[in-house]
Amino acid sequence: MTINTIAPLYPGLTDPLYTDLAAGVTGQSKRVIVGLNWTLVEGPDGAGLAHTPMRGTNGCRSLPSPGDYVGQDLSVLASMVQSENIFEITLAIAALNAFHNRFDMAGDSRNGLDLVTANGKKTVIIGRFPGLDERLPGAAVIEREPGPNDYPESAADTLLPECEHLIITASTLLDGALPRLLSLAPQAFTVLLGPGAPLAGSLFRYGVNALSGLVVENVDSLARDISEGGSVRSLKRNARNLTIRNTAVT
Repeated sequence: MTINTIAPLYPGLTDPLYTDLAAGVTGQSKRVIVGLNWTLVEGPDGAGLAHTPMRGTNGCRSLPSPGDYVGQDLSVLASMVQSENIFEITLAIAALNAFHNRFDMAGDSRNGLDLVTANGKKTVIIGRFPGLDERLPGAAVIEREPGPNDYPESAADTLLPECEHLIITASTLLDGALPRLLSLAPQAFTVLLGPGAPLAGSLFRYGVNALSGLVVENVDSLARDISEGGSVRSLKRNARNLTIRNTAVT
């Protein structure tokens, strides 16, 4: 799910939100895999994920420096958020997550969806997640390709300023939509979640109240699954859910 009409993909991702995410990133990449469904970057203290774009994505083309990404400083990979190549941006997001989503992180093991209550259209979800109708019945779901009960992406301009709870898929980091979405709902309790969500406190300064992502536990198994086209199910058997909240906001 992407929100391309809310924020352009190119040229690069230059919003201050991304600059803050990259600030202080250290360490070198030990492993880089661009899989069919997921991209993995392993660093010295953590491993990060990002959703691999579809091959037909507008502007999608080969990575310019295959073979040179392993051993690069994570900060160098993270700086590629300003690239015009969507696959380099994907590597950059995964590298950021490799720094922020550390193996030893502690926090709440609940899914971020559990932090939000159903309140009709006052609860808005960007991107459809499995089991939403049971977890949050009546919530307004915005999708790029809306189903029978979904709203088109253009509905964000009217639904978000009025919502009380907002759940945003981490894929909005990749297409650059996240800053715009956050600006539309400063009043909402906002959760950013998904395997590609960075567990980085800097995002709290931009209106995110809770971050819900994955901390990898078995990198070798995960790398094998990703290289063989593994889906979210394979990610979860090699990682644990972790949710952190902005404790400065009650």
